[in-house]
Amino acid sequence: MHAGVIVFPGSNCDRDLAVAFEAAGAKVSMIWHKETELPAGLDIIGVPGGFSYGDYLRCGAIAAQSPVCREMVRFAGRGGHVLGICNGFQVLTETGLLPGALMRNAGLKFVCRTVELRVETASSPFTRGYDEGQVVRFPVAHHDGNYTAQAAELERLEGEGRVAFRYLDNPNGSANDIAGIFSENRRVLGLMPHPERAIDPLQGGTDGQAMFAALAEVLEPA
Repeated sequence: MHAGVIVFPGSNCDRDLAVAFEAAGAKVSMIWHKETELPAGLDIIGVPGGFSYGDYLRCGAIAAQSPVCREMVRFAGRGGHVLGICNGFQVLTETGLLPGALMRNAGLKFVCRTVELRVETASSPFTRGYDEGQVVRFPVAHHDGNYTAQAAELERLEGEGRVAFRYLDNPNGSANDIAGIFSENRRVLGLMPHPERAIDPLQGGTDGQAMFAALAEVLEPA
């Protein structure tokens, strides 16, 4: 598996994401936001958490206009896999790769703690290493993680089984307790919690390992 991790000014989880991919056996290329071409042979792009462009305007709005994001959208359009975590989820909604938006937390405060999530489906390259209904623990660290979408879009996401993870104790007010969603082809995943911060016992848990291991298994033959 060859993974590319995008780096924006203000990214602070790019190295964490690279380490998680590498721990699963991936080759990793760090991709600066101004690049106009992607490395050859990429299987998946990771869009990391952090504060791209200082979170000016809407979170992720400026990053979504970067040259590399235009290439990422083309990559996804060709069937490529994309994983956006926290700020990366915000970027994916701003590029239109995923529906909805991430708004200010309902409590109007930054939330930083480990949360419990329910795996809503195991039918995706990202979640096939879990059991449907399994409860996992990932950290969250965000101020704008309140997922919202039009009622019709929420109904569509639910009806098509595109909710990937759901909060058991919603920390931000997200609609339907949504923590992560898929694209229509399930090759793009955006989620607010951080699986890359749950791959080593020293981080307090290893529930994130299964996601990266599953991706490596699926994408290795490519």
